[in-house]
Amino acid sequence: MSIIDSDILAIRRASRIVGTRLALVCTAVVALALLAVFLYILSEISAAELFEPMPDTDNLQVSAVGLLRAATVLGITLIFLAGVLSWLVTRQAVQPLGEALRIQRAFVADASHELRTPLAVLDARLQILQRSLTENDASTPIVAKLRSDTKDLIHIVNDLLKSAEISDAAVKQNILTDVNAAVTAAVKSMELIAVGNKVTIAHTARGPAIAYAPAPSVTRCVVALLDNALRFAPEGSAVTVAVDVTKKSVIITVRDHGPGIQGINPARIFDRFAHSDAAVNASGGESRTGFGIGLSLVRDIAVRYGGSVRVVNSSEQGTAIMLAVPRAKRRP
Repeated sequence: MSIIDSDILAIRRASRIVGTRLALVCTAVVALALLAVFLYILSEISAAELFEPMPDTDNLQVSAVGLLRAATVLGITLIFLAGVLSWLVTRQAVQPLGEALRIQRAFVADASHELRTPLAVLDARLQILQRSLTENDASTPIVAKLRSDTKDLIHIVNDLLKSAEISDAAVKQNILTDVNAAVTAAVKSMELIAVGNKVTIAHTARGPAIAYAPAPSVTRCVVALLDNALRFAPEGSAVTVAVDVTKKSVIITVRDHGPGIQGINPARIFDRFAHSDAAVNASGGESRTGFGIGLSLVRDIAVRYGGSVRVVNSSEQGTAIMLAVPRAKRRP
């Protein structure tokens, strides 16, 4: 026996409401079509002929041109009417979904706020414990691992909080940023992780690149893309970050030489907590099964400031992800 929770019941109730409304809309459109046909026929026949005792089978005279013209007008009108009514019904149907997403973001933000303090206290206590231990103590590596796990939790909570709050942030379209400087800051912050993974990061830029987006947001996006690339780049390889400028956009492309995105549609890696089927990388290491919230945060930031992010290509030779932000013609 399957378990039915309140969410499933709410979805079923919403499905019934949407189905009923669409059925009513279709019924109204069909009724209007029949009414239009009746009115057209009545306009082509007199009342005397319609109600005569012995009806004449030849009392309705309709030309082919007139019939085609009437059918065309009727069809166009019904298509337009069906589109407008469907749009209105759909708009009303998705309003509860928008409210549910707003409540979800509020819950995530509240939970993240509540978790930050105990995690910070836990990390501080682990620091005190770590300082009290000697290098030869058997507990030293375990405490170091605990601190590392605590930092990972803190980063996840921070990402959750930023993702929940980004929709409520005020967007200032007049903020100008030197994208090359923002990318350089991201590369420097990730170089230590790259060295630990025995991977190099190469940054190339083709001239000035000024964009309408805050510098911290651009840096944050590049850090998330680099973090994803470094997780699966094989040892001895290089991750490249290229900045190009088009007529309307500044394009940042992060490319790695890992095994590529496997077990999931590449477009879905920007969904929150997207997971793929197990896939072992080229060196037999970590499987690409989860993409966390970092890449979804990149998409949220990019869309927020009028940009976009997408997977350019992904194969056994590596993956390239392109981030585009609106280009500005003047310097900040």
